[in-house]
Amino acid sequence: MDLPEDLELPLERGAPWWYWLGGRVALDFVNTRRERWWRNVETLVTPDDLAEWVVRAKLVPDPPLVDDRLLEAARELREAINAAVVAVTEPAEQPVRALAVIERWLPEALLADRLSADPGGPAVLTAGAPKNAGRYALALVARDAAEMLGTEQRKRVRVCASETCSARFYDRSRAGGRRWCSMQGCGNVAKARRHRARQAR
Repeated sequence: MDLPEDLELPLERGAPWWYWLGGRVALDFVNTRRERWWRNVETLVTPDDLAEWVVRAKLVPDPPLVDDRLLEAARELREAINAAVVAVTEPAEQPVRALAVIERWLPEALLADRLSADPGGPAVLTAGAPKNAGRYALALVARDAAEMLGTEQRKRVRVCASETCSARFYDRSRAGGRRWCSMQGCGNVAKARRHRARQAR
């Protein structure tokens, strides 16, 4: 999905340019870097962008506290996931360093259960709360990436076939033959280009 050619870069705010076509939270996260084939547009521009993104991705209910360090770590995780995605979609050697970055986050996706007393009633077992909601949200992204890339699910990971799109997506079609991040977007553009080429011939 193309961005406007006259878009002023670098962006001051990324949210207007996010899209949610990945079919997996890990791939939507990778897609926060737009136009990897051309301008490499960063849409996680500020800590506030990341805080908003994890809420819109339904990873945590409220915007967590995010500082520059966590934003930098988030971008590192994103690029590690992308490197692993590329290795899956194009025959390539596994990116050991990228996989190690993803793996480092996995323990933070686990929450310890809590057993607490209910005054006047029985004890109650509940899920614990994360110590750091921002890191927890990123750990959930890493967990999704690990599950997708470390199992047979990897066979469904795709990069949009459009020459002017770099979206990563998870193919949930029955036949597993989807080529475009969106039939309404890139798919229709590709059809129109083929039609014009046939007419020109």
